Order: sequence, then C-alpha cells, then structure tokens
Amino acid sequence: MSSTLHETATVPVDGGVPELTHWIGGRTTPGGSGRSGDVTDPATGEVTARVPFASAEEVFDAVAAAKAAFPGWRDTSLSARTQILFRFRELLNARAGELAAIITAEHGKVLSDAAGEVARGQEVVEFACGMPHLLKGGATENASTGVDVHSVRQPLGVVGIISPFNFPAMVPMWFFPIAIAAGNTVVLKPSEKVPSAALWMAELWREAGLPEGVFSVLHGDKVVVDGLLTHPDVRSISFVGSTPIARYVYETGTANGKRVQALGGAKNHMVVLPDADLDLAADQAINAGFGSAGERCMSISALVAVGGIADTLVSKIAERARALRTGDGRRSCDMGPLITRAAQERVSGYVDAGEREGATVVVDGRDVTPDGDGSGFFVGPTLLDHVGTDMSVYTDEIFGPVLSVLRVDSYDEAVAMVNANPYGNGTAIFTNDGGAARRFQNEVEVGMIGVNVPVPVPMAYYSFGGWKNSLFGDTHAHGTEGVHFFTRGKVVTTRWLDPSHAGVDLGFPQSS
Repeated sequence: MSSTLHETATVPVDGGVPELTHWIGGRTTPGGSGRSGDVTDPATGEVTARVPFASAEEVFDAVAAAKAAFPGWRDTSLSARTQILFRFRELLNARAGELAAIITAEHGKVLSDAAGEVARGQEVVEFACGMPHLLKGGATENASTGVDVHSVRQPLGVVGIISPFNFPAMVPMWFFPIAIAAGNTVVLKPSEKVPSAALWMAELWREAGLPEGVFSVLHGDKVVVDGLLTHPDVRSISFVGSTPIARYVYETGTANGKRVQALGGAKNHMVVLPDADLDLAADQAINAGFGSAGERCMSISALVAVGGIADTLVSKIAERARALRTGDGRRSCDMGPLITRAAQERVSGYVDAGEREGATVVVDGRDVTPDGDGSGFFVGPTLLDHVGTDMSVYTDEIFGPVLSVLRVDSYDEAVAMVNANPYGNGTAIFTNDGGAARRFQNEVEVGMIGVNVPVPVPMAYYSFGGWKNSLFGDTHAHGTEGVHFFTRGKVVTTRWLDPSHAGVDLGFPQSS
C-alpha cells in the first residue's frame, strides 16, 4: 500500500488536483453524481484533492453491497473474524505513521496529536479482538423440568457510521471494529473535509482479508446522511457531531425504525479548588484547552476558578499560553490550524464578542504569526478572563483554542454552574482533597469525570458518552455498551421429546 496521501483511491484529473473515490464492495468506485467538494490543507490553504458527493442512488448501491455481504460475514466463525481483526491491528501498528500524516495534512493537528488519535482508536480495535468473549451468552440447564434456556447476541445487519472532521480515524474506530467483529457490515460516511483517512483504512481492511462489501466508505453531504437515516436496510446509525445535527440524526433515524447513538456537542468545565496544585492545573488547562486547536469534543473551554486563586492561576496559564508555538503541524509546532477559513473567522468572531460583552482578553490569538507557508487557517491560543455565564463565549460551543475563565466563590457555586449547563459531556476537578473529589464525581450531571485529569476519555473497555444535550439515545460508544448496541439478544428455550408433556393444554405454560 502506498504511504503517500492521495496516491490511492483516486482517479486522475488532467491539469488539476486528484479526485478521490468512494469505496463500495471492496474496491474504489469513482463518484457519479457530478457533485464534489474541495479537500484543503488547513496549514497552507491549498486545495489538495476533490472529494465526490454521493447521490441517493450511490447510497443505495453501497447499502446493497453491504446487505449482500452480511449473510456470509454473519456466518463466518468468530475465530475467523477475529483473525482478520488481529491482522488489521498488526497492519495498523506497523503503518500508524502513515495514517497520522494523512490526518495532519487534512485536519491540521500536529503530528504527535494525530499519532495519539490513531493510538486511541487502536485501543478499540484491540478491545474488539476479544469479541469471542464479549459475545458469550448465558445458559441455564433444567430451568423447568426437562427445559433448558440459553441466550445469544446476534449482529444487526448493515450499520451506518457518520463521523466528524475532528477525529478522522479515532471516532470511526470507536464504532466499526466492534460492529465488524460482531458480524455486521458497515457503511461509513466520513466528514467531507477529511476523507482520506477512511479510504486508507478501507484499503488496510482489504489487505487484512476482510471480505468485499463488509466495509464501505461513502463520501458526501446531507444527501448521504439522509439516505442512511431513511434506508430500510440500515439497522443502526452511529453519529458524532454538533448537538443540532445529533438531535436531527436521532429523531430522523428513530422515526425510521433504527437504533441510534448520536453524540452531540459539549461545554466542558475544569473546576480548580483553592487547595489544587496551581502549576499542575495551569499545565493541564493548556493541554486540554489548546490541544488540537480546541477542536475536540472533550476540550476544556470553561475553567472555573474557586475562591481567591484566579489571579494567580490566570497568570500561570497566560505565561504558558504565550510560549506556545502555533503553525504547520508538520513543523514540530505545539498547535496547528483550524479546519477551515470559516472556522477561523467564527472563532475570531467569538473572541470579538467576548471582548464586547466585557471579558478581559489576557492572551489574544486573533493576530497570531504562525510558523507556516501559504495562507493557513490559524488562531493562536486565546485566554479570556472575567467571563460571565451569559456571554456567548460561554453559552456556545466555540470549537477553537479559546479558554474562558469564570470566577466563583465556592465549591457549591462551581457545581451549580456545571449542572446548569445544557451540555454534559466531560468535566474535571483539580484538587488535593479526596473528599471534595468524591463529592464532585457524585454530584455533577456529566457523563465523563476527571479527577486531576483534564480530558477524561475512557479506555476502550469503558463507554464514551455524555449526558443532557451531549448525547441522544441511551447507548454510549465502545466498551460493552458498544457491543450491545451492535447486537441484539435472542433467548432460546429448548425441551427435547418427553412423553410426560404430551397432550393438549391451552393453559399458559408454567415452570415446574
């Protein structure tokens, strides 16, 4: 397999950038709708490829290929399926650097961050390699006289995955390794902004021996999303993105009879108590606020300083923020660009609004001088102090490198602020008081909690998911909840021929 971006899964275009393809039925499939979009290197502003937008007919083709592949894959033994998972794992371990380079070229995050994304996705692949154990059912012998009962979990069929731009590899890998290992077939719609990682993984699956049609990649926009949400042969939808779209996906998918797990937006708080190690807290606020240019659903965007520590803490964070190097993610910088020019303008606009509404701009990233060539989409680390809960920089999900500091007098005020927020994805508390930490993790209405851990993304064998407007549906991603999402239960009650139970009896069966 080629390690060079856009050398595979493309069709040649005379005098222009390469045209990417879909991946349907185990092979590259050129787009036929006539619609497409630009793929841009956000560090330079250069258009590097064109990505086709699938038509409704192409959605039907991809689902049909997945449906045709399902019976054979479902009936493939767990041992054989797992061997393919292990081969995929080994290939990914050997070539993780290639995938990280693709992510940096299309998303912009620094290479070390992209490598970390691949590693966290690989954890789910490794978890899925244990599917034979995870799919074990239960059995009861002689539940009633001569009657045995056992339970099994079976795959759903064709499952759809709609993934966001900010994690082109990790988020799809939250879902598809478990879905595939459990015996389902997958149609993945990656973000049109970062399409190449999905194609790269599709080719890796082929090399690992995955049968044709088990994993498909379909590029596009709302046409593809709606096609998957309404297609009668798609049994489930897994989605990660903004809250308005997550709500739409959940309502539309469930109205069409599908299982849906739709992970939405976030406004993650980091509460710092007066007894905390402020140097540690400042370090972690920088890491969690500005990593991946703030384009993480688990980024810390609201730092809640409790008591009289705010001035000292803000000073320490500002000192560290000013030392960060913003630029091309391939140049050993600390922070890369935002995904698009529109994102750059939107984030800068929020800083403008915060300043107008009375926040203090302590570190201003609007006029950063990046280490990069061309015309990239950069906003530097930005620190706002004296932010109020009525300001748009607090109420809205900015999705950029903007850290807002809110000041409260007490622990109770901090918890009330977290719980009043409509989002409930992740939150963290920094303290050396075990009692306060234990109370916090019990009282906050948030799905993932960190104690002196600013980005509490669980390991693959625990579930990932928020509360409130951060999740639509009742099933989180990966872990055993992921296994249950991609399978359905069946209970079998068995009695072999027993003359003592012969005869007609219209009464409701009773255990005996």
